[in-house]
Amino acid sequence: ISPQIAQLAGGALAHYGFILPYSRKHESEADYIGLLLAADAGYNPHEALHVWERMEQMSHGQPPEFLATHPSHGTRIKQIKQWMPEAMSHYHRQPGTTATDLPRLSTAHKF
Repeated sequence: ISPQIAQLAGGALAHYGFILPYSRKHESEADYIGLLLAADAGYNPHEALHVWERMEQMSHGQPPEFLATHPSHGTRIKQIKQWMPEAMSHYHRQPGTTATDLPRLSTAHKF
């Protein structure tokens, strides 16, 4: 085997075997943190599921997950469902904002 072929094969193995899974792990971590932060801010975590379900319906011909830099939509949906009890505990701690609060909030911060 030539050194050039070995180098290409090694680079491909590193890319698909180590770099992409690490990138997907970071994306999943960002999804988890974002879900909890949104719940802490008073956003209903169930809406995240609706977003990824719509994304999955609209996407066609996604590459296999092992070739992707991001988790598949289906993987994200499964993960969000697993995290939902924790996210809902954050969401239920928040008092929430009603429509009557909005005018007061819009004038609270003048820049």
